[in-house]
Amino acid sequence: MNLELYRPAVRDLWFKRDLLADEATMSYNRAWGGTVDFPEELWGRWHAAWVEREGEGRRSYRYLRDADTGEFVGEVAYRWDPEYESFIADVIVHARYRGRGYGGAGLELLCDAARGRGVATLRDNVALDNPAIGLFLRHGFAEEWRSDEFVMLRRDL
Repeated sequence: MNLELYRPAVRDLWFKRDLLADEATMSYNRAWGGTVDFPEELWGRWHAAWVEREGEGRRSYRYLRDADTGEFVGEVAYRWDPEYESFIADVIVHARYRGRGYGGAGLELLCDAARGRGVATLRDNVALDNPAIGLFLRHGFAEEWRSDEFVMLRRDL
């Protein structure tokens, strides 16, 4: 596998729209509403906040791209969350690409990128019924605490 982080342009956000609209991909998000609408009129403002201003250090967003085929297979991101006083990770692999190792490889690329930008710790709050808990645990995250809704996972970088 030859996976890379790709900085999307505004015109590439069709993939994010498709990712968020796919029921199988977003099944992990059922507890919080499932699929998410991402209309084109929001793309410019969203891109400015998440991609163009990432140098401010509070967030980072990249697509996961198979370098051999050029296909976008998912996304990775992190953002500062004041409620948890921590950077929260995000990894989504499109359902049609799951089971091929992209999630683990993408999570490692995200951790490396975050470490390179001075982030010391990543966390993620994962719904209790989400199989991604196992993915995070296999890649160096540990359970920090849990609620009735989710488990908070942590990895020191």
